[in-house]
Amino acid sequence: MSAIEVAILVTAIVFNAGANILLKLGMQNAPEISQVGLKGMLINSITSLYVWLGLFSFGIAFVFYSVVLSKMKLSVAYPIMTSAGFAIVTVFAVFLFDERLSWLKTTGIVVIAVGIWLVSIAR
Repeated sequence: MSAIEVAILVTAIVFNAGANILLKLGMQNAPEISQVGLKGMLINSITSLYVWLGLFSFGIAFVFYSVVLSKMKLSVAYPIMTSAGFAIVTVFAVFLFDERLSWLKTTGIVVIAVGIWLVSIAR
């Protein structure tokens, strides 16, 4: 894989993870659906700048990931995309949303990182 292909993959991963983080920011103070109903949730969603930025980020991730898939095997690209995104989102969740990072979760992230490495070197 060339340096440009790696950069495109990393860009897709970062924008995908960023989109999830932005959606969480946009929805973290949303009212319960049982209180406002589906219409209220939709109104809350479409009036949140963070939700729109998250959707935009998903769009950018989609474009870059599509390019990745034109150059890389799906069986390699998808595990890297999802697992790296999981690790990024987990780290940011700890700092932005006060989620707990236990030793078990940390071990899981390390195992995922080793898995990414193994998948990326497999031919």
